[in-house]
Amino acid sequence: MAIKTILVVDDSATDRFFLTELLETAGFIVFGAENGEDCLAKVALNPPDLVLCDVVMPGLSGFQVTRTLTKDPKTTHIPVILCTGKSQATDLAWAMKMGAKACITKPVVSADLLNLINTLG
Repeated sequence: MAIKTILVVDDSATDRFFLTELLETAGFIVFGAENGEDCLAKVALNPPDLVLCDVVMPGLSGFQVTRTLTKDPKTTHIPVILCTGKSQATDLAWAMKMGAKACITKPVVSADLLNLINTLG
């Protein structure tokens, strides 16, 4: 399945803006969510081809969002990439356990993110 639409989930408006600009410039259709609850509501209404989600957010964490999406038969097919500002080794293990396809470190390196998305699509 080709990835065309991406939901960017981050409580930081600055990070959402940066990722949205990066992905739109690369030709993706991007919409955003400010937290995990908003993400799940938007996925239910208009499922994206990929979710790019921050780990640390108020309310539902990125790990909880990932687990919810990957365990639900309606959304299990949507790949999730988690973004973390913490130690990648620890977060990577949790990300994989929750069902994420990958975990990348902030600040996000544009070329690395785009290459990763291309491998998933």
